[in-house]
Amino acid sequence: MNLSIQQQLSLRPYNSLAVDVAARYFVTVESLPQLQAALAWAKQQDVAVFLLGGGSNLVLTADVDALVIYIQLRGIALLSEDAESAVIEVQAGENWHAFVQWSLARGFSGLENLSLIPGHVGAAPVQNIGAYGVEVKDHLESVLVYDRETEQTQRLSAAQCQFAYRDSLFKRESGRRVILSVTFNLPKQASLQLDYGDLRGYLARQQIVQPQPQDVSRAVCEIRAQKLPDPQQLANTGSFFKNPVISAEQAQQLQKNHPNLISFVQADGQVKLAAGWLIDQAGWKGVRQGDAGVHAKQALVLVNYGTATGQQILQLAADIQADIQQRYGVALEIEPNVIA
Repeated sequence: MNLSIQQQLSLRPYNSLAVDVAARYFVTVESLPQLQAALAWAKQQDVAVFLLGGGSNLVLTADVDALVIYIQLRGIALLSEDAESAVIEVQAGENWHAFVQWSLARGFSGLENLSLIPGHVGAAPVQNIGAYGVEVKDHLESVLVYDRETEQTQRLSAAQCQFAYRDSLFKRESGRRVILSVTFNLPKQASLQLDYGDLRGYLARQQIVQPQPQDVSRAVCEIRAQKLPDPQQLANTGSFFKNPVISAEQAQQLQKNHPNLISFVQADGQVKLAAGWLIDQAGWKGVRQGDAGVHAKQALVLVNYGTATGQQILQLAADIQADIQQRYGVALEIEPNVIA
């Protein structure tokens, strides 16, 4: 099988942080046979492999000395449908937000809170993407992967994916499995998640008393557009830090010292803090170090104003982490994948 393998290709257009590093080799694959051929070529040439999807959750810190395989498998298939739900298989290269809108347009709910999250469907399970009280695992039925160790395809159930907060088997064993498609089970009778104040506030202002999934999606899109910069206009990876989870005792002490602390009690009794609030209160919003900066409207987002390198972005992140640790005794963990 003929593959169009390019050399020394800039990855700036392929990562939403717009870091300008080069791939030693680069190939686009649109099918499983092409993927297998690309992997075989890399093995034959004794070259490492780097799998690339939408590039919306990456911090590239150096040229990638590997064959970068750009996953572009496309297609959406309605596998089954009854009065209560629909089972849909989505290929890994489909745009996430476009798929969410596709599902809502057909009367399938569950993903409305995840509207406007950048990236491809294949990347969604890796990070177990989430927003406004919903995570992708909540409606994921299975993931079809190509296992590079066994050289076989395998369908993993949601339980086998070992999902956790912004984590999964795919992240912990990075590079072993190539996600080919994701299958969702989406309900037709909506059970809306409206626990966040921003959502309730938007719906109240719009005088929407009985919201539908489409209303929630529009609300999420508007809220995200107001708070988060469009990567096409200002390079970023979305939320750069995870919301830290601390003990109830530590949260109580912080609440005494900081009465306006934003926190959410978890099912296990621990407390999740709003990382953006901590960073904002520490005075980092709008801070700029060269072309690396903290977004002026959302302290949780680090941006590239032009020619920032991955190292410069990470240095800014490290400065923020050190400050938050000193001020609050809270460790912030970087959310995107850092590629050295």
